[in-house]
Amino acid sequence: MTAIKHALQRDIFTPNDERLLSIVNVCKAGKKKRNCFLCATVTTERPVQVNVVKVKKSDKGDFYKRQTAWALRDLAVVDAKDAIKENPEFDLHFDKVYKWVASSTVEKNTFISCIWKLNQRYLRKKIDFINVSSQLLEESVPSGENQSVAGGDEEAVDEYQELNAREEQDIEIMMEGCEYAISNAEAFAEKLSRELQVLDGANIQSIMASEKQVNILMKLLDEALKEVDQIELKLSSYEEMLQSVKEQMDQISESNHLIHLSNTNNVKLLSEIEFLVNHMDLAKGHIKALQEGDLTSSRGIEACTNAADALLQCMNVALRPGHDMLHAVKQQQQRFSDLREQFARRLASHLNSVFVQQGHDQSSTLAQHSVELTLPNHHPFHRDLLRYAKLMEWLKNTDYGKYEGLTKNYMDYLSRLYEREIKDFFEVAKIKMTGTTREGKKFATLPRKESAVKQETESLHGSSGKLTGSTSSLNKLSVQSSGNRRSQSSSLLDMGNMSASDLDVADRTKFDKIFEQVLSELEPLCLAEQDFISKFFKLQQHQSSSGTTMNEAEEMDGGILSRLHTSGVPQTISSEKDMIRQMMTKIFRCIEPELNNLIALGDKIDSFNSLYMLVKMSHHVWTAQNVDPASFLSTTLGNVLVTVKRNFDKCISNQMKQMDEVKISKKSKVGILPFVAEFEEFAALAESIFKNAERRGDLDKAYIKLIRAVFVSVEKVANESQKTPRDVVMMENFHHIFATLSRLKISCLEAEKKEAKQKYTDHLQSYVIYSLGQPLEKLNHFFEGVEARVAQGIREEEVSYQLAFNKQELRKVIKEYPGKEVKKGLDNLYKKVDKHLCEEENLLQVVWHSMQDEFIRQYKHFEGLIARCYPGSGITMEFTIQDILDYCSSIAQSH
Repeated sequence: MTAIKHALQRDIFTPNDERLLSIVNVCKAGKKKRNCFLCATVTTERPVQVNVVKVKKSDKGDFYKRQTAWALRDLAVVDAKDAIKENPEFDLHFDKVYKWVASSTVEKNTFISCIWKLNQRYLRKKIDFINVSSQLLEESVPSGENQSVAGGDEEAVDEYQELNAREEQDIEIMMEGCEYAISNAEAFAEKLSRELQVLDGANIQSIMASEKQVNILMKLLDEALKEVDQIELKLSSYEEMLQSVKEQMDQISESNHLIHLSNTNNVKLLSEIEFLVNHMDLAKGHIKALQEGDLTSSRGIEACTNAADALLQCMNVALRPGHDMLHAVKQQQQRFSDLREQFARRLASHLNSVFVQQGHDQSSTLAQHSVELTLPNHHPFHRDLLRYAKLMEWLKNTDYGKYEGLTKNYMDYLSRLYEREIKDFFEVAKIKMTGTTREGKKFATLPRKESAVKQETESLHGSSGKLTGSTSSLNKLSVQSSGNRRSQSSSLLDMGNMSASDLDVADRTKFDKIFEQVLSELEPLCLAEQDFISKFFKLQQHQSSSGTTMNEAEEMDGGILSRLHTSGVPQTISSEKDMIRQMMTKIFRCIEPELNNLIALGDKIDSFNSLYMLVKMSHHVWTAQNVDPASFLSTTLGNVLVTVKRNFDKCISNQMKQMDEVKISKKSKVGILPFVAEFEEFAALAESIFKNAERRGDLDKAYIKLIRAVFVSVEKVANESQKTPRDVVMMENFHHIFATLSRLKISCLEAEKKEAKQKYTDHLQSYVIYSLGQPLEKLNHFFEGVEARVAQGIREEEVSYQLAFNKQELRKVIKEYPGKEVKKGLDNLYKKVDKHLCEEENLLQVVWHSMQDEFIRQYKHFEGLIARCYPGSGITMEFTIQDILDYCSSIAQSH
């Protein structure tokens, strides 16, 4: 173990300036027995660092290599496993627990003792030694007793000092001069002793020779000390003389410092005074303008505006630290506050008066608009008020409470004014729609009594009830004959030479123009007021990222506005855009209810008016949303558009419901069903209205619902028809539907157009076959028997040999159908078809031509059977195809 220890010191630790103090041969517990060494080392340089190094023998040779090193200060626990029994196992707790098994218990104890001593000497760190014998630790304490092996090694290493390079060189030179020193050490030592004696003698003689020089030196030192004493006396006298001068200079320096400090303070004080005077001095002209300025003239308003801006600058000046403690500054600030309060109160009072006066002035102009469908122009009022816009901005920044009060008063006054104007405007619109007059009612008398307005509105709604007779006959769907289908509407509308449809178109066009004029008047009114509010109250019309749902004006009064106008600190609003919408909703709270009433009246007059309203309202909503999708106008028109769309859907649903409830007459033929004709009228009207409209999709959806309902109702009526055959009802009505869709070219109904054509074709063929029946009945039965024999396997040319189907039987059957009988049967058939079909659709010739083709097809079929089954017999029918064509032509011409 000693040899290994020296080898490790030489090869591993000496190059790293380390000393090896203890070593133990170990292997890891529980694994393959691969031995290594744990070494306790200290560095040779200060400060001393103590390490535990793991050394392992290299796999490629017999030399050792350094594998892992841990600092002793990182060691937390040393666990010897058993303090009583000999146990070679022990654990070292560094960053993790390392379990080792020593080659012997002695080596383990020696290594643990060395670690304990190193900790005590260099670290004094608290390391827990668990399961370690107390004797092992006590004997490691240095108390003059015998030291352990590890301790002895350490002391020996401490006493040993290596030679440096110069010492080695001197020894080598000396030994080269005494070559015999190695072979005869006594002679070498004797020589060194003699040389040492010679050197000592020389030293003594040198000391004795230098005694005289020492005495001379001492004498010189005494003379120098005397000179120093004289110089010190002169310096003391000089210092006493300069002491008074020093005191005077100190006084002068202190005086100069005070003068400089005073000048500096004066400069700073002057700077502060100039700052306060320049920034907190309000001109007398401004003060006079604020106290007595004329708020009615443009020049006075400009002077007040400049004075208010100057006052705001003085009040908002950024004071330097300490300014607010000056009495003069406090007085000036209080004066500014009083001026601000006085002017704000005077400005608010004046603007409130302007609002009230404008309400009265604007009311006096309502009489001239009472008979015209126009709204009064508020531009002059806005122009006059915009002169105060900068003052309103000043008021908003300085006294938000008064600004808030003005906002509320403006909304209160203007909401009442606009309510009177808009209600009268809508009343005129209703009168123009219904065509009634206002006898005994004068618009010039304002304000009008609420009872008069209520009675007038009630009479207006009462008169509108009498106009329902002008509605489309779709509202009174009942299946009647085509001859009297239009007569009911005509009798209800005894309007001279005008037909019902012409009157409907005229009324609807009139309503469309009135409704468009209403929207065209409201839109610029709202936009102008919104623009004025933004400029006058200094509210930015920026786009708000968070859209607030705007409800009725009642919610504004009860919720948002109450928070908006509470006194004190301004309430937080999501954005100024929301505040504009809130003010507009308060001012124009009557627009949406009035629009809804007008829409209800238009729908009551004629349900088809909902088509006009849907197109017009959609266009205005689209226009408003392009300008500002979150504005009051866009929101209000959007809400009204929902009502219009609901009425449109209700109109479609009522038509479908009336189709479903249709009843047919049992005594007259059906013809073209009224709801089929009404669908044609609806589609033609809708196409003219919705041309290039924004909400074409709504109409397409309605088309799909209506056409499917028409298809179902036509089939239902056809199934219930007793007077007219089912195929005739289906054929005529689907032909009419196909013709309508082909003429109008509605793209979304292409599939339904094809379906209508197919149904028309199928039922035409079915009716032709059903009505034609078997005109040559016996002949038809004869050839059916022939075809049956052929189907049983008899060859066609052998059928004539069958007793029941020989040539004599064939001639006998043919003689029963001469040309005269055939013509008579066709004539009866024509009369029957003419009785079934209606005149409106004009399908008689089409049906007759189809019957002619079907009869000729049967004739050719019989001729073919005769040629194949009775070849060479010379048997033919007693009439030809040309005879059939002549019969059909003559019958058609005779009728």
